[in-house]
Amino acid sequence: MSPADRLIDAATELFSRNGIRAVGIDRILADAGVARASMYTIFGSKEALIAAYLERLDVQDRRRWKNATDRIVDPGAKILAFFDLAIDSAPGRGFRGCQYSNAATEFPDDPPPAVQAHRAWVLDTIENLLTSLGCPRPTEVAYSLRLIYDGALVGSKFENSSEPIRLGRSLAQIAITQAC
Repeated sequence: MSPADRLIDAATELFSRNGIRAVGIDRILADAGVARASMYTIFGSKEALIAAYLERLDVQDRRRWKNATDRIVDPGAKILAFFDLAIDSAPGRGFRGCQYSNAATEFPDDPPPAVQAHRAWVLDTIENLLTSLGCPRPTEVAYSLRLIYDGALVGSKFENSSEPIRLGRSLAQIAITQAC
């Protein structure tokens, strides 16, 4: 595995468990087994490593959703797949909530671009699926569904349980049915 991959892997584990600002570069270097000079040659700064971590997370999450929905025909079921993936992954991630929300919380004045891009992708994806369902107000409903999703992930973090995500999924199903 390349030093860049080891650094991003170590950063992913440490950032998701402890928070971005709480983890120093020395801890990342030690866990990755990479020299400081190599890290700065590859990324240039901790900020660039953070950006690479979030960008890779975004790519992986989009790929996971696409793989999970490739064989699903019903647009409503594709929307609910966001919740299904979160239900499946929350226990393995230690119920840490949404990594994008966690990152945005640490950078409240300037959320990282990958966080903004991921949230826009989720919203656009939901809106497009609602449009294909013939929903008369797809933008409004998409914002509502993303809010339900956000709340479900935060609830999961606070309760250390998948149950808030399951409830969010049920609420999303009701919202889709009523709106479309």
